[in-house]
Formats: sequence, structure tokens, C-alpha cells
Amino acid sequence: MNNRTNYRLSLLVFMLLSLLFTACSSSTSEPTKESETDKLVAASTKDSDGVKDVDSLEGMLGAVSSLEGVQDATILIEAQGTFIDPEMGVMANSAGRGSGFIIDPSGIAVTNNHVVTGAALLKVWVAGEEKALNARILGVSECSDLAIIDIEGDGFPFLDWHTGDVGVGLEVFSAGYPLGDPEFTLTKGIVSKARADGESSWASVDFVLEHDATINPGNSGGPLVDSQGKVVGVNYAQSIIANNQYFAIKAEDAQGVIERLATGEDVDSIGINGVAVTSSDGSVNGIWVSSVSSGSSADKAGIKAGDIITSLEGLVLATDETMADYCDVLRTHGTESTLSIEVLRYATGEILEGQLNGRELQASASLSTQIGGGIPGSGSAGYANYTFVTDVTAALEVEIPTDWFDVDGSEWIEDGEIVGASIWASPDMDGFINSWDTPGVIFDVTARVDIFGGYLDFLDLLTDGLSDYCTFEGRYDYEDNLYRGAWELYEFCGGRDTSYMVLTAEPIDEPGAFLIEVEVQIVSDADLEALDSIIASFNVVGLLPGESAMSGGFASTGDGYSEYMWVYDDYDSIQMQVPAGWDDIDGDVWVDSDDVVGGMIAASPDLDGFYNTWATPGVIFGASDDLASYLGYQQLLDALRPDFMDVCELDGRYDYEDAIYRGKYDLFTKCGGPGGAQWLQLAAVSKDDQFAFLILVQAQIVNEEDWEVVDQILATFEVVGELP
Repeated sequence: MNNRTNYRLSLLVFMLLSLLFTACSSSTSEPTKESETDKLVAASTKDSDGVKDVDSLEGMLGAVSSLEGVQDATILIEAQGTFIDPEMGVMANSAGRGSGFIIDPSGIAVTNNHVVTGAALLKVWVAGEEKALNARILGVSECSDLAIIDIEGDGFPFLDWHTGDVGVGLEVFSAGYPLGDPEFTLTKGIVSKARADGESSWASVDFVLEHDATINPGNSGGPLVDSQGKVVGVNYAQSIIANNQYFAIKAEDAQGVIERLATGEDVDSIGINGVAVTSSDGSVNGIWVSSVSSGSSADKAGIKAGDIITSLEGLVLATDETMADYCDVLRTHGTESTLSIEVLRYATGEILEGQLNGRELQASASLSTQIGGGIPGSGSAGYANYTFVTDVTAALEVEIPTDWFDVDGSEWIEDGEIVGASIWASPDMDGFINSWDTPGVIFDVTARVDIFGGYLDFLDLLTDGLSDYCTFEGRYDYEDNLYRGAWELYEFCGGRDTSYMVLTAEPIDEPGAFLIEVEVQIVSDADLEALDSIIASFNVVGLLPGESAMSGGFASTGDGYSEYMWVYDDYDSIQMQVPAGWDDIDGDVWVDSDDVVGGMIAASPDLDGFYNTWATPGVIFGASDDLASYLGYQQLLDALRPDFMDVCELDGRYDYEDAIYRGKYDLFTKCGGPGGAQWLQLAAVSKDDQFAFLILVQAQIVNEEDWEVVDQILATFEVVGELP
């Protein structure tokens, strides 16, 4: 079995891409003329409902007029709330930080939509103030990635807008609070492209400015200013695919939207903090909803954090991995119009259909609704709580009702031989096994396809004789984003209202790698709800008994390495096991751009051969707390991937998880030519604290036995001390 097939709906392939955005256009903008109406100006008042009266903002007297004064009008924003991230999952009471800048002395400030939307509360730090100030959101634009907030208080320093041309070569400065650090930073650069492509996974802007005045996560929403402290643009993205490429929404394009937002109007928004995502096989595309603003049209329709909006007005979204189609529909019809919408509720696997500004979302498809009316039910209101359970080998996991506390996770044994991993669960295992009165689940997985055949053969075997006790209702095809197979439904089992569902499947990416069996006994309506949870969550997450991890189809010859030894870096901060013969070891520091960023170990029978040829196996293991503060594991892989694309063939990117770490890995084949080595590079973070450190493991696999080494390395690599 290959671990790359072990993980369910992989919507993380195109995640929050603010770190990956790449400009495409090389054209330059036409010169612009200064307009009397292009400015938000100073002497503002508030009307009776507390919204600032933009019509009175005339004159712009007293604005910051020097580079030195920019700090006084640049703010640090902390948005607190509960968000559901497509990679991290539920982030309860989470606090994210970004930047912004004040454009009016009464406290009107600009930031990015993705910094503030969906937050329960905002805290704002103004230069010179030790205490955070409260702020409220006046208006947001999902598609322009802009937001206006109103900071409590008055008499603030504020920034004016740059007027005139913004051409290539204009000297600019990025101001803000990168990485959430309370210390203000200012970096210098030039505009390198005046009309870069602005379509991205989290916004839809026709053109943006590309510049090289360094920004990092946390700079989002901060100002890009000229040498007089005038705002040239609103920073919102950086690229790690190319060095020194940063992006800002041009002031000229932002001002019209900002004027509307400052009056309390939302622009091209339905009330979500969203990002375009796609599954690894391209079968699911849409807008992942990280949070929903209360009272918005999305909220009223029933959209929840963790949903994926798959279509709007019948148009499938994010097929190009951007927000372009989503925003084009909103701009075509207007956000007040009644728009048909389809949503995938990722947590349950339900497909929901409804309308924005119209009919609320309702379930249109799930396995339980297909089974549905065959069960009169007991009138149960459903199970109150669910929990994930795993087997003893940590290869499987599935979410079941907490009431099903009688769990057996022992190995699957046939004729005295261990053939796979297994989880059985029920409120009463004896009742589940020996009667039709007790609900329960069987989840077994085996790589012994040679014993059981294909999934249809397996299904025939499992259901043989079941018709003697139940009424056969039918056989149906099954497919999710990772597995495909078939399932059969039986009803009136034992002369009761009990139904029995049997499903068999195999991985889509590697048919025949292993077989899955899921059996559920359904006694009540509550068990139908449990069925949906089981189907949405059953997962192969680790190494099956008797299998070799990530072996790419290799079978062990039994001639592997006989002895292993522990190796450490020079600072005793990281450790792993390697073959005793890999005695050429370098435990020096991890250096990036001449800076020490962490600890590193390289090991091989011959490091020179490992570094310079494709003929020598070896491994590099590094861990960095510095990189973790601003770089995710997927972004690290994206940055490294181009180095190997010209000399290897990319097999694919796959999920990784063990008891301590989780991440992704890229697998390359035919390195150096046909029949060449394989190259694996894995990036991961700690499950307990994703920002503690970033891990990189790179391994060169020259022969079958080297996969055994990979298994041992992945079972033993660990951060054990303070990183340099």
C-alpha cells in the first residue's frame, strides 16, 4: 500500500494562496489624471446611526506628509473569532493579525476583507498607544479584498492618497506589522509591474501593482506608500514561487470601493470569508467558507463555516482555482438578487441546495437520504455527540456517536493470519453481532487483494446469504473524492424495521492497493445520521499491518538494512534513525539565505554522491522555528518543487499524518532519466502547535530497500530539543 492514497477529500491542494499568488500580465497602465472626487478627506462627522458621513470628507487637511509620519497612521489589527480552515480545521477563539491604515482623523481605516470578515471582535493598536482600541466593521468587499473599519476615538493621524502616474520604477515603501509582531516595519522597493494580473484564490481584481518592497503574512491590509508617505496601494499578497514579488491593490482602483464601504455598504459580498479550493483529483471545486458574518445573506441562506459553495446561478465555481467566476456572478446580478446556490457540507458529505436572498438551503443528496424512507424510525432526535476512533495500529479512523462506546480496534485476522486493520463499534457489541436490535458499524481495510479479489467480488462475498434474513433493495455505485466502489441495501432484517448497508471500495488513485469494507446496522432515524457521519469520515490514515509506507508499489525483497542507529544534529535538537551503514553524517545548522533558521541532519553512505548524483541514497531532515512563523508546509513544498521538475517526473502530492505531525509530501520519479532514482520531499508541522516549527524531510530512493529506510525515518524523525 502506498500512503499517498490514505487520506480523504484533499481540498488543500489550492489553499489560502496569499503566499503563492503569481502575477501574469506584463502590460503597463495608462497615465491617470488627478480628480477632485478621487479623495476621501478629513473633516468627517457621524450621522445619527453612527456611520461616518463621507460626503463631508473634503479638504484632506492635516494628512501625513512625510515617510517618517507613516507609522503614526498605520495600525495593527487583531481579529478574534472561530474559523474553519481547509487545512487546520476548526480554529476556536483564534486570533489572526493583519495591518491597516487610517484615512480619516475620526478613525476610518482601510484593511483587507480576509483580515476582518467573520471575526467576533476586533482589536486595533495605534502607534504610540499601549492599549488596544475597539473597532467595528463598516463595510467589506470579498471580491476586491478590501474592508473599512471604524476605530473608537478621534483625532488620529491619517494618510492621503498618491496622485498622478504609478509607473514601473516608482520608489515605494511597505508599512505594517508582519507576522503579527507589534513592532512596526518599513521596507523599500520599486514598482516592478503596474498592471499585474489580480485574479487569485481569495479575491478578483483585474489588475494589481507588483513591487519588491518586502511584505510577509501580517502585512495584509497595510499601505504601500511613496516617498512622501502617500498611499500608492493596499498590500495584500506575496509570492514564494518567485523571489521579491509582492502585490498591492492600486489606490486608484481601491478608492471607489472604499468610498462605498465607508458609508456602511458592502460591495460584491454575501458575508463570507472564502477561498477557492479544488480536490486533488479535480472532482470538487468551489469556495471554501472559513467564517460567515451574522445577519448576512449567506447566514440567512444557511451557509456555515466549513461549507464549500460549489455553484452559483448554476455556474460551477473555482474551476480555474480562483474567485473570478464567483465574483463575476455577483457583479453581474448584484448581491441583493435572488441567486441559486449549491453547497457541499464537507463535515457531513451532504449536498445542499437553496438560494441567496430566497429559499434556505436544504439537503438534496446523502447516503442516508437515499436509504431514507425505508426506515420508519423511532422518532429519535439523533445522537448528541460524535467522536473519532482509531484502531490499535493507528491505520484507520472513523467518526461515530459517543454512545457507541463499545469499540474493538484489534487487527483483522483470518485463519490465524493478520490481514488488515479493523474497527467495530456499537452501544453493545454483543447485541450488534447477535441481533437485529442494536446499531453498529464494521470498518475493515485489507491490502490482501489476492485473497478477496476486487471490490465487487468482496461485496459479493460479504453479502452472501444476507438475503436469507433481510429484503434486498438494490446495489448502487459509490464514489467520493478518494474512493470508488459499490454498496448494497437490505431492509426489514430479522422481520424488524432494521436496515443493513454494506459498502466496499478501493482507492481511486491506486486501484487494487487495498480494499475497504464498511457495514452499518440501522435501527432508528438517529442511526441514519450516524451513517452519514461514518461515510463522510471513514479514512485510512496510516500504515496497514504488513505494508510498507510510500513504497510506490515496490514490494520488499527481504534484503533490507539489518541495523539502524540514532543520529542527531550538532545541537541535539532533532533526531532520527538511519541504517548503520549511512555513516557519512552532517549535523550542521539549516541555513537559508545565509541565515541560520534551524537544525538539520544529512545522512548517507556517501554524502558527496548523495548531493551530486542520483545513484546514492540519503536523507536530509531539518526543522525550523523561524520559517514556521511565516511559511506553511504546502508553501515550502511549492517553493522547492521547481528545482526537481526539470530533472524528474512529478508523481504527485499527497497527504501525510502520523501520531505527532501532519503535512504533505511530493514524490518524484525517474530522476536523472528513465529508470532513475525517486525523490521524496515532505513538509510537516506539529499537530499540537502548527507555528512551533516547520519540518522538511528529503529522501533519495535508489532501490527497493531504500523504501524500508524511508519507513524507519518517518517512524523516528522528531524534534526533541531547542532549535538553533
